[in-house]
Amino acid sequence: MEVHHHPEVEKKGFKEYLLEGLMIFLAVTMGFFAENIREHITEHHKVKAYAATMMSDLQADNDSLKDLIKYYTMASANVDSLTSLLTKNDIKKIPTGKLYYHGLFGGASGTFIPNDATFQQLKSTGSLQFFEKHIAREIEQYDQLCRRLQAIQENDRAIYVEVRKMRARIFEFQYNSQVNNIVQYSYLHGIDTAALNKFLKSGPPLLTYDPTVFNEYLEMVRSRFLPRLVRSMKMVLTCNTKLLGDMKKEYGDRE
Repeated sequence: MEVHHHPEVEKKGFKEYLLEGLMIFLAVTMGFFAENIREHITEHHKVKAYAATMMSDLQADNDSLKDLIKYYTMASANVDSLTSLLTKNDIKKIPTGKLYYHGLFGGASGTFIPNDATFQQLKSTGSLQFFEKHIAREIEQYDQLCRRLQAIQENDRAIYVEVRKMRARIFEFQYNSQVNNIVQYSYLHGIDTAALNKFLKSGPPLLTYDPTVFNEYLEMVRSRFLPRLVRSMKMVLTCNTKLLGDMKKEYGDRE
């Protein structure tokens, strides 16, 4: 009968067990830190990519806001001029060219639509949390101001339609179109003084001299609150400019 001898197993001391445990602990810890570093690098690259596209969006908004503020400031000033002309003079004694020119701006039209695709993506993915806290707060504040401005524009839209209808009861289309072309050219290329003076002196006919109609037109235009619209746009532009500057400092030149 065979007798099987079991090989002797060398017993480990306490220090050896402690060393093995320490090695396992270090391996797990190093793996944990390595994974954290990898995630941090990935998040950093994501933030850089998001920041780049958002800065591009903000710059487009900045340019659009400056253009609209310039336009609506001009429109508001001309509405004030029309109001002054009509409240201080007999309508029939006011040169009709001036009424056409100043009256045109009651129907000023232009809408600010923020480029918010990147922001919406940040919200939907939860990636806004990876931005610096002060930047994230500014982004959220900018979004709130944009939404407030959009609400003001939405309220203005219904009044704007009625203003255009009322304007059509006073000013003939062909002459309104002529002065509009002059204004558009002047806005893009600088005032065409010769063309404007020629129109102002041409005496284009009005469709009505009824003071009630003019009064209604002025009241509708006043209800658009163009100065408030300009102020709101300036607030959005101020926030935009600060956010854009801070993002350039934080993410613009970092690798």
